[in-house]
Amino acid sequence: DIDECAASPCKDHQYCLNTDGSFSCKACDASCIGCTGEGSDKCKTCASGYMKEDERCTDIDECNLPEKVCVKENQDCVNTSGSYKCVCSEGFEEKDGTCLQT
Repeated sequence: DIDECAASPCKDHQYCLNTDGSFSCKACDASCIGCTGEGSDKCKTCASGYMKEDERCTDIDECNLPEKVCVKENQDCVNTSGSYKCVCSEGFEEKDGTCLQT
């Protein structure tokens, strides 16, 4: 078997998996920018919204940061994978960029 992966045939957001007589390119974990294998512990660098923790790239909970990220009145922060979103609190709905009571 020739290790085709030695020539780095895959794209930046992929890793190479050598198989008997061939190879395949597999997608890196969403938490990675470049990787050497499968999973968040094989990242070359962590993607935006992720940080290195115990040798893996883990999601940053922007909603629990000391500085508030959702600053409009009657707005709540919802953490998402690699990011967050600001939504109107319960009993409020967005109208023209403001959360108004329903």
